[in-house]
Amino acid sequence: MLNIFKLVLLVLIFTGCGSVKKYTLLSNDQNFSSQIENKKIALDYKILPYDRLLVALYKNPEASSETLIVSNTGLSQKMQEEGLLVSGDGHISLPLINRIKVSGMTQTEASQYITDLYKVYLKVPNAYVEVMNKRVYVIGEVRKAGAVILDREKLNILEAIALAGDFTDDAVRDNIIILSQDANRKLYLRSVDLTKFDPKEFATMMLEPNDIVYVQPDSWKQIKINSENFLTPFNVISQFAQPFVTLKYLNN
Repeated sequence: MLNIFKLVLLVLIFTGCGSVKKYTLLSNDQNFSSQIENKKIALDYKILPYDRLLVALYKNPEASSETLIVSNTGLSQKMQEEGLLVSGDGHISLPLINRIKVSGMTQTEASQYITDLYKVYLKVPNAYVEVMNKRVYVIGEVRKAGAVILDREKLNILEAIALAGDFTDDAVRDNIIILSQDANRKLYLRSVDLTKFDPKEFATMMLEPNDIVYVQPDSWKQIKINSENFLTPFNVISQFAQPFVTLKYLNN
């Protein structure tokens, strides 16, 4: 019996060690630090193609209720609720000024740009632009994986994980992977160690809209999964054989 137990233990250890990458996403043998150095962490979000924008134009900034988006009230309300979709080439269409390019601009830059364009038609215009679909995605070993809606411009990784329900017991906390992209849609990977705090590295903890935060599972979870997979056939056989064993015991 002892020999069988040793054999099962060895099988579990080897299957767990040999399947590390099977349960880990975004595996990358490159050094994450070099990728961090090549990317300047931007704290002001730049508008991207296919974003949805809330665009409000105030004819009189002191009276916030007096707005003008389009002359048709019904369409105006729909635009406020659903937003304006930025086209694939980065443009939106607005009354009077027609089609303008806003991709690559921050919300502040787009607001000022639209305000300047409307000065030709209005005495004191004031435009307001906000990206409506700003969110980050937290996946992996958190209790509530999914999208985290951003209600402000900046969010750090600790806040995102808190909004995702905190870590599970199987989470790796010293190698959290963040996948992000710049305005040119170039992808970057970086790693964050939450078990240490270095003020110089604080910028790497800041998240941008559309970032993906991946909390990796530890090696013990992989061993537990393998052990469950390994023992499942024995459990099935045991459950199947239980009535026969009981019947034989009663007959004896």
